[in-house]
Amino acid sequence: MTAQPIPVIIDCDTGVDDALALLFAVRHPGLDVRAITCVAGNTDVDGVVRNTLTVLEQAGAGDIPVARGAERPLIEPVRTASHVHGQDGMGDLGLPAPTRRPVDVDAVTLLRREILASPRPVTLIPTAPLTNIALLLRTYPEVTRNIERIVFMGGAVEVGNATPVAEFNVWHDPEAAAILLTAGVPITMYGLDVFARVLVPAADVQRLRGSAEPRLRLAGELLAHRDPATSGDPTPTGGLGDAGAVCAVVDPGGIVTGHLPVEVSLAPGPTRGQTIVDRRPRPGEAEIHEGERELRMVDVALDVDVERYVKLWLTTVEGV
Repeated sequence: MTAQPIPVIIDCDTGVDDALALLFAVRHPGLDVRAITCVAGNTDVDGVVRNTLTVLEQAGAGDIPVARGAERPLIEPVRTASHVHGQDGMGDLGLPAPTRRPVDVDAVTLLRREILASPRPVTLIPTAPLTNIALLLRTYPEVTRNIERIVFMGGAVEVGNATPVAEFNVWHDPEAAAILLTAGVPITMYGLDVFARVLVPAADVQRLRGSAEPRLRLAGELLAHRDPATSGDPTPTGGLGDAGAVCAVVDPGGIVTGHLPVEVSLAPGPTRGQTIVDRRPRPGEAEIHEGERELRMVDVALDVDVERYVKLWLTTVEGV
């Protein structure tokens, strides 16, 4: 008996590696992509909408509703990552403007509608700053009754990228990330500790770049732009980045997780936006002297089977 596809909604800031995640998600038979919502992050929100629609066209995806979401974080100003993703957020590849259009409702409205209308509980996959998700949870808390799990790309146990300790998506809107942790549904954090390790070998990147199929050629160019070494190597490897979080929904056995207390640092200063993951085996002096605080428990990705996810992504994207 064939398992039913998992109903998912992707909340993204497309973004080179968000694009790699979308190329995978719309082609995997085990996923039913019910909607895609867009938020400011890697580029401005209108650029995110444009990029998302472009990727769906290039991928030959079905009629998936796409909605425009928050223009800025809850408190912070917009701080894009054009130095990583290019001025257009998609590697400045000169892609044609999409002919598709977003739906005529905002992202939070679309999220609520699709979650409550789904015959099976939905898995949310945010690969972006969590502003849309926070607004959804605060405006329509009843949606949690039909959310199976939230698997988000964000945070870090060890080292950040936006700051020495904070990962970009959480740093961009720390208050939204803190609200996410109060959702009351199972949460998986696919953070930088595994994000940066899933690399597509150079030979595969070059094969995709040389394809006659526009969808595959786009995948190859995005991977080449996403070379983590940025060394000028003419045959770069390519980081899957956000796409790994979608792989973790399809194949959760590819990551090793710890069920750990997590909180987000909201204080001004050098730790703002840090995801503080408590891996201690027992309480420390602070808890002994001041009493234990209630912290949210999260399934934190600590290790990843790189070859397994690379094979899964390539097989899906290149499949006929």
